[in-house]
This record gives sequence, structure tokens and C-alpha cells, in this order.
Amino acid sequence: MKMKNKARLICQVSAAAALVLAGNAMADEAFSSDSKWMTGDWGGERTKLIEQGIDIKMDYVGEVGANLHGGFNDDKTARYADQFGLGAALDLEKLFGWDNTQAKIQLTNRNGENISNDRIGDPRAGTLSSSQEVYGRGHMVRLTQLWIQHQFLDNKLDVKAGYFGEGEDFNTFPCEFQNLAFCGSQVGNWATNIWYNWPVSQAAIRVKYHINDELYAQIGAYNQNTSQLEHGNGFKLSGSGTNGTVLPVELVWSPKVNNLPGEYRVGYYKSTSDADDVLKDDNGQNAATTGNPYRVHDSKHGYWFVAQQQLTSHNGDASRGLNIAANATFHDKDTNFIDNYQSLMFVYKGPFDARPKDDVGIGFARIHVNDDVKKNAELTNAANGVSEYDNPLFSPIRETEYNYEINYGFHVTNWLTVRPNLQYVTHPGGVDEVDNALVAGLKIQSVF
Repeated sequence: MKMKNKARLICQVSAAAALVLAGNAMADEAFSSDSKWMTGDWGGERTKLIEQGIDIKMDYVGEVGANLHGGFNDDKTARYADQFGLGAALDLEKLFGWDNTQAKIQLTNRNGENISNDRIGDPRAGTLSSSQEVYGRGHMVRLTQLWIQHQFLDNKLDVKAGYFGEGEDFNTFPCEFQNLAFCGSQVGNWATNIWYNWPVSQAAIRVKYHINDELYAQIGAYNQNTSQLEHGNGFKLSGSGTNGTVLPVELVWSPKVNNLPGEYRVGYYKSTSDADDVLKDDNGQNAATTGNPYRVHDSKHGYWFVAQQQLTSHNGDASRGLNIAANATFHDKDTNFIDNYQSLMFVYKGPFDARPKDDVGIGFARIHVNDDVKKNAELTNAANGVSEYDNPLFSPIRETEYNYEINYGFHVTNWLTVRPNLQYVTHPGGVDEVDNALVAGLKIQSVF
């Protein structure tokens, strides 16, 4: 090749490289649609920090819920709830030379109000699910994660210890919906007062063993301390107020079906804390009738199933296609308010060629109140001499609540997703006297 041609080729390659670098620089600027973060790469400093082992986490979730029709109170209004998150994921091998070791710290702050509390549900009973899943656990800053993790035996054995919630590792599930019945770890939503989901943390240890590339088993121990739910205790690290220990075990299988990913979980939990019976006293009689204290059990338990499977790809693109997911939880009938829950969801990722990163979802959920809870309410009403639903002293009879949601996730940028949705709640709170409700929602997810 002649020198002139070589020079021309070098110039062409250099120009192409300059264009690529310029494009990357633009992509990393604040508010660029191609950047992973709204605030951009901070002039390259953020990438440098990640290379050094420090990944700064900043995010926001905001949710609007408006009652369009029905519910307990049909006066139309809208409610807004949100959560700010700030934290850091640390690669301790890069930082300090500690092989196969990671750590994380995460703070969260929640604010706002929930349309479900007094518009959709009877305030005496509430709703079983929530039309704004981000609502809850107080308007306060919480320490949500503070843990260290290490892998042993060629990464087959994984141990994590510190402060975190069960739903990070057990019964895990994504949050691509706004209604609580389709979002996150479901055991924590229905295992009354023992399993604390995000943003509450507990002193904990989790041990995981990889049996093979597709299968692992894990067991955990989580301090059960109801005082950590109290306002002002978001940074409580002491064990004062401990009630017992939650012990979950789980088997997780992640196969490829037709070369498409899936995940299947089966698990069991036991709480060692004392738990009140929902119906009987120590003599085996109905406590609401006798007036005696409810029988105390020395533990409570339950189990769960989770299935997630991608069913199709989109024109050979595995990042797009139809996904199906199902959840089911079952709980101690002697002590738990909810005795069983089931849900089914379909999500299609990349439905349109012009919008390959959008998604559309539809979900169905059933939440069943323990029959003994219903009987206890009936006996309580009889003991109080009330039978009319409109009487303020009446204890609503709760049976089964059904939740439905359809949504569309607009992938506006790589750091912003806006998800309008419609929800329909049948028998809010499981109370037949409450009108079925139609809720309009809007979920905003952003990474700073």
C-alpha cells in the first residue's frame, strides 16, 4: 500500500474514532437520552469511580393514583407518593484487594399519600393490596441496606451479612407494575408483621450454595424486630425489641427453555416469634365470644412459589418478546390474616419496532382472607350487638380481593421510564359492601 493511501486510511480511521468518541461524550452528558444516568457521567468521573470499585446509586420512584369510579368514597381526587434513594455499591476487591468481596449501603426516603387508604377501601378495613406500591413504612429516611458479601469455593458458596430485608434474596420479584399485588417480594405483603420488605432492613445473614450453573439453594436468618417499623427508628442497629427470628429457605432453578431465560423458586419460612391466634383462646373457644385473650402460638410459617419465563423472542431479538410470571404464597391459618394469594402477569418487552425498549403488561391477582378472620369479625359484631354495615362499630367482613392492572412503560430515555396504568379492584379490602373501583395510575422511575 502506498504511503498516500496509508495516510488517507489513517485519517479516515481517526475521523471515525473521533466521531465515536464524540458520540460517547454526548451520550454521557447530563440529560442525554443515551446516558445511563440523568446527571450524566460527570465528565467521566463517574466511570472512573466505577472502575475503582465505587458505583454511586441515586434513583427516584413517584406514583400517582386517582379514583375514577367506585370504591368506598367516590369523591374524585388524586394522591401522590414517592421514594428517593441514595447509596453506593462497592467492589472491595478493586478498593482494598479483598478477593470476591462486595458491599453496599443504601438510604431511602418515602413521602406522600395513598389513594387506597380512604378512597378505595373502607378506612375500618383498608384494602389488602395498594394501588401505589411505593407508599408505606413512614415519611422518614431509612437505612435500607448495609451489608458485605463474599464468595468462597470458586464462587460456589456465597455469604452475605449485615442489614437488609428478606425480599432482596428470597421470593424476589421485579417491580414492573404499580399495584402492590404485582410488585416485589409477595411473602412480605401477606405474612403479617414478620417479613419486612424494602425499605425496612433487619440484622441478617444469608448463605447461598450453587449446586450447578442453573440451580442453587439458600438459607437465611433475619432478626424480627417490630420496633424497626416505628417512626424515628430508620437507623436502629441495636437488637432491643427483638421478637424472634425469621428463617427462610429456598431452592432456585434458572433454566433456558428454547434458549430463553426462566427462573423458578420454591421456598418456606418460619418465624420463631410468638403469634396470636386469629380466632381461638387458650381453651379452644372463640375468643371474641368468651372475651379471653387469644391463644399464643410459639411460631408461624408459610411457603411460596414463583415462576418467571420468557416465552418468545421478537424477530430473533431475545431482549424483546413475551414474558409470563406467576406468584403464589400460602400462610399459617392459625395465626395469619391472609391465608393464600395468587397472581399471574404477562409482559411484552419491545412491542413496536419504533419503541424497542418499551413494554406493555397485564396482571391478575387474588388475595384471600383467612376464613377464621372472617368468623372472628362476625363473632365480634355479635358480641358488640351490631349488625348493620353503616354502624361505626361494625367490623367489616372481609373475604377475597381481586386486583387487575394494565400498563404501558414508555422508555423515554435510558434513565427515565414513565408507566401510565389502569387498575381495577374488585371487593376492595375483601369487603363485599364496598363498590368495585377503577383507579388511574402513573409511575415514574428515574436513575440520577
